[in-house]
Amino acid sequence: MSPKLFFISCPMPRNGSPALHSLWEENNPMDTLAVNRNGQFSPDLDYSVVVPVFNSEESLAELFERLKNVFGESRASFEVIFIDDNSRDESWSVLSKLKASFPEQVTAIRLSRNFGQHNATFCGFGFVRGARVITIDDDLQTPPEEILKLIETANATDADLIYGFYGKKNHSRLRNAGSRTLKKSARLFRDSPGEGSSFRMLTFDLISKILHHNHNFIFLDEVLLWYTDDIMFAEVQHLPRKYKQSGYSTISLFKLFANLVLYYTMVPLRLLVYGGFMVSLITFVYGLYSIVKKMIYDVPLGYTSLIVTILFSTSIILFSLGVLGEYLSRIYQVQNRKPPFSIKKVLK
Repeated sequence: MSPKLFFISCPMPRNGSPALHSLWEENNPMDTLAVNRNGQFSPDLDYSVVVPVFNSEESLAELFERLKNVFGESRASFEVIFIDDNSRDESWSVLSKLKASFPEQVTAIRLSRNFGQHNATFCGFGFVRGARVITIDDDLQTPPEEILKLIETANATDADLIYGFYGKKNHSRLRNAGSRTLKKSARLFRDSPGEGSSFRMLTFDLISKILHHNHNFIFLDEVLLWYTDDIMFAEVQHLPRKYKQSGYSTISLFKLFANLVLYYTMVPLRLLVYGGFMVSLITFVYGLYSIVKKMIYDVPLGYTSLIVTILFSTSIILFSLGVLGEYLSRIYQVQNRKPPFSIKKVLK
């Protein structure tokens, strides 16, 4: 029997034709988030695998076949949910064929534009039916067979969240440097394990809680820490890239880091407070020094030092205004209910 679900809904336009109302209901992203009623929903599968997809036409068929073999050996019931993050290649065509060939085990979702890996994964969470939910990348750098290690750890610990961590990463130097920066930042900004990866296993109960999070920028590993500290790790393999290049550029890594800092921490504001205090203290001491120097030695106040002081103070003020502006822009986006994703088509 299908589980009874209710949905988080956005307000519908009051005016407009029936066709417009139908279009709104069909494309309202929050209507896809099936949330369990009072936490009592009992999933009807053993495992759900959520795969965010971007320009991966070459690897998708192999990925599904290997996933099928993994769960076939253990005779576990499973489903695979593919979320096409508006790929520019033939990924959607491949997913459509997989859905036609394996209608009971494949769900394919296509987003209306590129929203990013974390948002696409979050979208997939709204469709899961498994007691345990696994997220894995589409590039086969993490072998699907490593899922067995997550399952083994889950059976031994019953943890809410299990991360697969890589002993050695086979990304480019730039990508590895970006990942290290993000993890060190996570440890610096808050009490975080800082070893998160996109290869993880979650309980359905944890999924049902984080589905209430509907900000437009989503950093899953940070959101998960809001709801649990029952976290375990399993070491897994990380292979060299077989097909496509990484979807993360230098600019996208920087944007991800900036959004993580500005959406999920108060560090920039605290730095402004501490920095402003230090600048004020230094300016006060320098002012006393200049007054004493003038009174005792009758030394004329220097024009250069005055200009330098003004320029330094102005730069601090402008930088502070810039940081405050970034926070205000994100507050505006949240208040304006900018959606975390928008679904164009679902093959379910």
